[in-house]
Amino acid sequence: MANLQAKEYVTFDGIKHTREDGSDFWSARELSAALEYKEWRNFSKVIDRAMIACINSKSPLSDNFVEVNKIVKTGVATKEINDYELSRYACYLIVQNGDPKKEVIACGQTYFAIQTRRTEVAEIFNQLDEDKKRLAVRGDIRVWNRMLAEAAHKAGVLSGDDYKIFQNSGYMGLYGGMTVDQIHEKKGLKKDEKILDFMESAELAANLFRITQTEEKLKKEKVSDLQLANEIHYIVGKEVRAAIEKVGGTMPENMSVPKKTISEIERERIEKLSEHPEELMLDE
Repeated sequence: MANLQAKEYVTFDGIKHTREDGSDFWSARELSAALEYKEWRNFSKVIDRAMIACINSKSPLSDNFVEVNKIVKTGVATKEINDYELSRYACYLIVQNGDPKKEVIACGQTYFAIQTRRTEVAEIFNQLDEDKKRLAVRGDIRVWNRMLAEAAHKAGVLSGDDYKIFQNSGYMGLYGGMTVDQIHEKKGLKKDEKILDFMESAELAANLFRITQTEEKLKKEKVSDLQLANEIHYIVGKEVRAAIEKVGGTMPENMSVPKKTISEIERERIEKLSEHPEELMLDE
């Protein structure tokens, strides 16, 4: 099942199309083949059920199921066939209404459920103001840093001094060779101040990616050597930096330092919650 699932993830990604405005869609004809429907008339019934589900969910039908016509060759002749440009949500509804006996349908349900949820989370995140974005990403970093520490320990990072070197390696990769002390100096921070508390959401997100990918790589490769763990953390940080550079982003060491620290924002939120809980609920 795991191998099939991996194969289908590749298949669903492989038939995804992207419009000029950056939005993604799937061709219903191509999706029917990926879901192993041999006859279009049978798949059309699944689309009909998915459309009903879309209407019931109060989502605009025209945004999710865009009807189009195509000219295809049949031997020496050509004919016009109907198709749909499907949104990710439309695909999710289709696999939810597909033949449950098909193994590939189960894989499709997992794939489109995950992708749809990721989109929802991204949309919610983009609606937050900068302070809330910082709090959200910092909270994720706390969780993932604990997981990274566990993976690093299994990889041979045992003492406190070992872990400082390990962490420094990741920062050096992401910050163009700068050590933790040099980053403090560059950003005008005191030695006892936590770097992560003085980051904008974009810089926090870059560090979160460094942390998650290092944790995954240490576990996946079953690293059990201290030096190798340090090298991996450095390399992952460097790759994240290269990705930022490729899209023309600001290097993390050059990102501005926010006036308020994460700790100050958290204190303000706690005070607001204790004094006016109803306002906080509306604010959320």
